[in-house]
Formats: sequence, C-alpha cells, structure tokens
Amino acid sequence: MHAHLRICFYEVDISTWTPQVIVFRNTPYLHKFSNMSQSNDKWSSEAYSAAASFVPKLTTTVLSYLAPKPTDKILDIGCGDGPLTAQIAASLPQGHIFGLDASASFIQTAQEKHSSQNCNFKLQDCRRISECAEAVDGSWDKVFSNAALHWILREPSTRDAVFKDIHSALKPGGMFVFEMGGKGNVEAVHATILSVLVANGISLSTARESCPWFFPSDTWMTQQLQKSGFEVEKCELEYRPTKCTAKSADGSGGLEGWIKLMGAEMLNVVEESKRGDIVRQVCDVLETVVTREEDGSQFLNYVRLRAVARKV
Repeated sequence: MHAHLRICFYEVDISTWTPQVIVFRNTPYLHKFSNMSQSNDKWSSEAYSAAASFVPKLTTTVLSYLAPKPTDKILDIGCGDGPLTAQIAASLPQGHIFGLDASASFIQTAQEKHSSQNCNFKLQDCRRISECAEAVDGSWDKVFSNAALHWILREPSTRDAVFKDIHSALKPGGMFVFEMGGKGNVEAVHATILSVLVANGISLSTARESCPWFFPSDTWMTQQLQKSGFEVEKCELEYRPTKCTAKSADGSGGLEGWIKLMGAEMLNVVEESKRGDIVRQVCDVLETVVTREEDGSQFLNYVRLRAVARKV
C-alpha cells in the first residue's frame, strides 16, 4: 500500500494548455455531480462550460490509472451527462460501461446523446447505489468516478454505505479508481462564503450545514478504503492551482460564475433577492487573494485526491 501526499505546484492555465489525455482523445466532457435531488436539479452543460470549462483538461492522471481493457465491465459513479462515459465505452469493444447519476437532466442528455450497445445510463442517487440491483451484483471489473465523490460523500451518515456498495459491485480483485476534491480544495472560497453568510445574519452552524462538499485527506481516505475491504495501491493528494474561466457580462463565467454554480446550495440559505449581493461580497473579499498582479488572472486553489484500490 502506497499512500502519500504529492505536493505538486502545478498551475493550470486553460487558455494556453493543450490537454494530453492518455486514454481518450480530444473530446471534452464536463464536471459531474451525483448528490443532487431531482427536485433541485439545476445543473446544465451550459453552466458548466461557463464556470468550469477547465475540468475536461484535468483528468490525465486518473484516466491513466483506470487503464480500461477491451473486455472490462466498468461502473461509472456520478457520470454526469455522459461524454466521458462514452469515451471510455469506445475503448471497450468487448466490454460495457454503465453510468449512474442523480441528475435527471444529465441522465436524459446522456441517454439521448451517448447511449450505445456497450454504454448505458440510469438515474440513481449515488448515495444509495444498492437500490440499483444491476450495479451491486458483483460483476464489475472496475468502478470509476471522476469529480463526483466530494458531492456524494457529503453526508457522514451515508459514507460507509457508499463504500460498501462499491465493494459489493466489484468482482473479487476488481479495482476502484477515482478522483475527487481533497483536503484543502478551494478552502479560501469556502471560508469566504461561510464568513459572508455569517456577516449577513446566517448562523455559523446553518452556513456550515449548507456546504455541499466533503474534501477528505489522503489519510482519511486510505483508512476508509481499508475498513471497507479494499487494498489501497495508491492514494495521493495533488495541489493544483487552477485558472478561472473568463469573466462574462451575465455573471456566468469567472470567479462569480464558479461561486454561483458550485456554491449554489450555500447561497440558498439566504433569500433569493439577497443572493446576488452575497455573491458580490464574496468576490470582493477574494479579489486580492485569487488575482495575479501581473495579468489580472484569477486562480483557485484546487486540491485533487486520487486513489486506486483493489477489492480483497
């Protein structure tokens, strides 16, 4: 077992960097969220493109860890609207991939655009994978997840069940490969939103409870995987400052767009008429923290947690 902290001062500038995806080439795909209820399904491809278009370019390492074989059966937890799932399917001529996501709009898009003979999708709350019988039948060679588990694992009461279900899904010796936000991910933004909410009359406990993310350390994840019946082959953190998208007149891009999209659940604790002002206050506080003096670009302190674990 190799669990370690990988400190990498690796800045991502999407305006000049060409993605080099090891397994799948040249097709963009979007951030994935799997912990959204159908009644509050506000995600869209357009919003992701405006606020987080960098995400498709940041998966080189986790895709290399997945390394799908032509005959693999792969379960994709938090598949979003399906482009990445379809890319993986293209490398499985004798295999199959099955994507699960809690967003009805994403699953509809995935089914319409990406379903094929060896690639299909199902609407499923990924906190409760056991409700999907075909997902936990012990037939899967690999379980994969990208940029979704920090949403799925938000509630402490459901975490053990998620890992148990993933373990049940895999064949003996099957692999669980994933990337998610790790400890310290966007901590400046997180702390600022909390502070601004409190300054505007929201109790600290309410503000904290509204946070939709869980960003664990590599130590926490290693221990969780081990107690869930996995042998941990890799568990690493990577510090990766990431450039925001360009600002836009409608507020959907840049730092403002990121806060509106990713922090929507925290903003929802205030009246709708006040949310715009809350966003402006958060951006004002963060302005000098995230902005580079040389060119005015803005970077968020992304930290990625990746792991490869084998079912024992």
